[in-house]
Amino acid sequence: MPRTQLQDHQWERIKDLLPGKRSDCGVTAKCNRVFLEAVLLIARTGAPWRDLPQEFGKWHSVYVRYDRWCQKGIWVDVFEELSRDRDFEYIMVDGSIARVHQHGAPKKTAQDEQAVGKSRGGLTTKIHAAVDALGNPVRFIITAGQTSEFCQALALIEGFSTDYVLADKGYESNVFITAIERNGAAPVIPPRRSRLVQRAYDKALYKERNLVERLFQKLKQFRRIATRYEKLGRNYFGMLHLAASMIWLT
Repeated sequence: MPRTQLQDHQWERIKDLLPGKRSDCGVTAKCNRVFLEAVLLIARTGAPWRDLPQEFGKWHSVYVRYDRWCQKGIWVDVFEELSRDRDFEYIMVDGSIARVHQHGAPKKTAQDEQAVGKSRGGLTTKIHAAVDALGNPVRFIITAGQTSEFCQALALIEGFSTDYVLADKGYESNVFITAIERNGAAPVIPPRRSRLVQRAYDKALYKERNLVERLFQKLKQFRRIATRYEKLGRNYFGMLHLAASMIWLT
């Protein structure tokens, strides 16, 4: 049996969040733990689905089940349930690029729909993330790689109540700062040098922004996140939330 990812205490925490339990309507799932271990192996190693070890069953059956869970938003639901225990003393937002492998490249006409774009590094997807005060992820958005990080700033913090919002200069704009202040929070964003009137900000607190950069490092330990192999945006989005759920379980 290949090296497993889930420890017993992690499985106990997550098992009741997965569909197919005897108490659920419909068909009872066969061995959710084995299925989850199979998907985690793909996420960690970046291996093709066809190379899934036989111990996990037929690779195509595993992939079809994974795809179905992506369509139903199961991975997102699990992540949102695990991330309820968050620390909103402050929120940090940032973005990171993931290269799209040639096997994950959609048709040119479908690139926008699948969150793939062409930038300096070739075909890329951008991961936009919001992180709590402990460095744990609380929200993700994916877009084409050339999309500005600022474009998703408001969506990343929408509905969250916090004391501070930390971000780098890329997010510095009157629109974003005004929205933060209207929500009763203080923006901790360095002003651009081009500003005629330089805003003051908490430089000591701003140093904590490294937590969001550490999050991306943790996420990209999952090779299926660091390099995008999924042609469908929803399937890459599902893989991203699975990796983030494992961070919450750690």
